[in-house]
Amino acid sequence: MRRFLTVAVLAVSVLAAPLAQAETLTDAFIAAYRNSNLIDKQAATLRAADEDVAQAMATLRPIVEYTVTSGYGRTQMRAHGVFTDGFKTTFELSASMMLYDFGRRAIGIEIARESVLATREALRRIEQEVLFAAVESYVDVQVNSQLVALRESNVRLVTQELRAAQDRFDVGEITRTDVSIADARLAAARAGLSAAQGNLLVAREAYKAATGAYPKRLSSPPKSPKLPKSMEAARAVALKSNPNITQLQRVVTINELNMQLAEANFMPTLSGSVAIDRTDRGIDSQSLGLRLNQQIYSGGAKASKLRQSIAGRDGARADLAQAGVSVAEGVGNAWAALTVANAQVQAGDQQIRAAQTAFDGVREEASLGARTTLDVLDAEQELLDARVTRVQADAQRYLGVYQVLQAMGLLTVEHLGLGIPTYDPAQYYNAVKNAPVHTARGKKLDKILEKLGR
Repeated sequence: MRRFLTVAVLAVSVLAAPLAQAETLTDAFIAAYRNSNLIDKQAATLRAADEDVAQAMATLRPIVEYTVTSGYGRTQMRAHGVFTDGFKTTFELSASMMLYDFGRRAIGIEIARESVLATREALRRIEQEVLFAAVESYVDVQVNSQLVALRESNVRLVTQELRAAQDRFDVGEITRTDVSIADARLAAARAGLSAAQGNLLVAREAYKAATGAYPKRLSSPPKSPKLPKSMEAARAVALKSNPNITQLQRVVTINELNMQLAEANFMPTLSGSVAIDRTDRGIDSQSLGLRLNQQIYSGGAKASKLRQSIAGRDGARADLAQAGVSVAEGVGNAWAALTVANAQVQAGDQQIRAAQTAFDGVREEASLGARTTLDVLDAEQELLDARVTRVQADAQRYLGVYQVLQAMGLLTVEHLGLGIPTYDPAQYYNAVKNAPVHTARGKKLDKILEKLGR
């Protein structure tokens, strides 16, 4: 009965194995996005930048604080010989507010907002890197699996050639040299197989690092996404959508605002305050005042900060211009690599057909004694090399499409149409932009954090 159950379980497993759903590239993309520590870190960085907006908004509101002091005091009037002593407790409630600062706070809020937008672009860049790592590891696993299969076939074929050479040597048709050549080629084929198997293990580790799990049964890659019809069209999209460009545009704006802030710091500030004091001895006092403050001399510090902000703005503009050059170059390189890969695939097909014809002919001639074992092995090696090159070129062509998409700034969950919920950068921002405290809005913020799993 035990043997019967064991056989039955094995039979069910064998029948169910083909029905197991294969992992698709979309599955790999989704797993990579959901399991990415890089995206989680950048999302947390974005939430921290959102809080900068809340803190900047808080400067528009009054500051209310209280102070309670208690202590022992002794007062003596020598002329009259009288003294008082005892404990005294004072409670002070005060409120102060900046009334006018020549735009400092408004500029600070804009700087914080632009920083949030710049951080969002950084998150989009990380998203692209994560998704490209997923497709790259997916293709690498499939390519190395195919190369292992080719190397295994090569080992079997060379083994057959070695046996045939040994048989021909036994009947005196060839010399020991031919057998040794076949034996050496078999050792090389086994070494190549071992290297291919090692590369497959490395590719599996890269897949796990990218998606969070080892690959199981991968389906064939789907049809690659569509690209613009020309390199110039792709470049035009990249100069508008690449996150390196859009992020640096925000950085330029931040530096321009910093320059305005440095200019505003030359102006005075006007603030108001209200205070109420009460002691345990029944003495009350109230105060109300305005305070106009301006620094007359700072040793040149303010002027230096202004010059520094101007230099920062100029540097940011130069970074943006250079980013445009780099992005345009990246699109051109990716497009050129894709063009080369397409040409290599077409040439590889012709090479395989020619190498297969040559191998079949040489092996037939060898069976008639017109070719040596070395000729057969050389022809077989050329056919193997052609197939390996074709597999690698096809993989490069497929990856080349995604490289162009990444250079354009379109390798995103939204553009690929993965249909999964993604981190919503506006949700947390909208909850904190007005600097909520522990109120109904604060409870809403707690729910958002709980939903994010933070």
